[in-house]
Amino acid sequence: MKTDHELIRLFQKGDQSAFDELLKRHLDSVYRFFVRITIDEMDAEDLAQTVFIKCFKGLKRFRFEAEFTTYLYRAKVNTANSYLTRNKWRNFLHLDQAPEQSYSNEDTPISKSEIWVHVARLPGKQRNVVMLRLNQQLPFKDIGLILNMTEGSAKVNYHHGINKLREWLKDIYEL
Repeated sequence: MKTDHELIRLFQKGDQSAFDELLKRHLDSVYRFFVRITIDEMDAEDLAQTVFIKCFKGLKRFRFEAEFTTYLYRAKVNTANSYLTRNKWRNFLHLDQAPEQSYSNEDTPISKSEIWVHVARLPGKQRNVVMLRLNQQLPFKDIGLILNMTEGSAKVNYHHGINKLREWLKDIYEL
């Protein structure tokens, strides 16, 4: 089986089937990433498609300085940021859906979509770190590499972001 870098080199030489193989290899993880954020399969499909369109256009300039998965994470984070910013209010008012519930210590229902609305309110660096940590369960070292920051900076941004989320959710749900 060819590595991601080998497939990218083939794609850069004009082999479209190499991109198809990359897509097959990574589509499921990209789709699952967006399902967790959007709580909507159709939106998740659209966002996954957007990521792969960006990859298709950008892989011609891929420089092999990092793993393809790092490049892909960056594309997912940027696309998720755009989605969350563009759809804050729509996500907040999920009147047509019954989102999955999580519960606090006092059994106050908090939907995952509501949590992501609050994640979208975080400042950029905090939002990106929290999103990768909660959604992908990535170690801080990898998050730092993806977001071009130190591991320590990733930890600090995560800590501040989680504290803000707790504060906001405490105020709203009296947790």
